[in-house]
Amino acid sequence: MSTIDEIQKLFDERGDSQYGFEAVSQREHALQAAALAEHDGASPALITAALLHDVGHLLHNLPDDATEKGIDDQHEELGQRWLERYFGRDVWEPVLLHVAAKRYLCQIEPDYEATLSRPSRQSLALQGGVMSVEDASEFVAHKFADDAVRLRRWDDAAKAAGLETPSIEHFLQFVAACCLDRTEADCE
Repeated sequence: MSTIDEIQKLFDERGDSQYGFEAVSQREHALQAAALAEHDGASPALITAALLHDVGHLLHNLPDDATEKGIDDQHEELGQRWLERYFGRDVWEPVLLHVAAKRYLCQIEPDYEATLSRPSRQSLALQGGVMSVEDASEFVAHKFADDAVRLRRWDDAAKAAGLETPSIEHFLQFVAACCLDRTEADCE
């Protein structure tokens, strides 16, 4: 199965599930994040990362209320492991770091945590809470820290019920451009 087909299948099978306790589905959240990235002039790799940043939620078999039950699904790590089979670091590193970016922003921006949705604040506690000053210094030195922060901001904003976005097919052009193996059989 091609990368594009596999991504399409994931969204077809699991994309209509609720995104945690937010007002959008997994698909709506992914499409909104990708649309925000495209609107901001992000690279194809970062648009792909925005579309697929929560692919780990589509891959695990935990219940929708895992966070409510005190379970960190570690979706960023699951997503990163899946994505690195198909994409370079410019796609999977921001995905891996988008949770750390939330923790980082809580450290450096005093009002940031208050802007998070209730479910995002709940998951923050399970994900390690506000980053320490030392960890924030390490994070910001990472090659993909800026991309992860941009992705985090799109993630935070991509929770609007009923927002019109382009279809997943529109964003698959960016995905295809970023595949490691750009043969028609694997990426188109």
